[in-house]
Amino acid sequence: MSRSERSPLLLAGLLAGAGVAHFAVPRQFDAIVPKGLPGSARAWTYASGAAELALAAGLALPRTRRPAALAAAAFFVGVFPANVKMAVDWRHRPAPLRNAALARLPLQVPLVLWARGVAKNTEAQA
Repeated sequence: MSRSERSPLLLAGLLAGAGVAHFAVPRQFDAIVPKGLPGSARAWTYASGAAELALAAGLALPRTRRPAALAAAAFFVGVFPANVKMAVDWRHRPAPLRNAALARLPLQVPLVLWARGVAKNTEAQA
């Protein structure tokens, strides 16, 4: 299997793992839901977990891969405020935790680019 064939499946695996985690250990995700959003933090945690699982399924299927990859790129941009909130909230935590929260911020860029690359490669293969 070539790298371009593995890439969407690896991204799907990453999203599936994150989606499952939202349901398995929701409290850690509840804590980073921005307070300005309407409704409960748990509802947003479950909704984002379901979205990640749906994106993973879409990426796994060649027929839906391109729109799912574009939606994943948008999703990664959309969850960035939660990562900012986590970095702000964790600024007084011990250095390893604080650094982990800060490291998440620039990691959104490669995730967006990865998803866009999957969309582009899928288009080129069609």
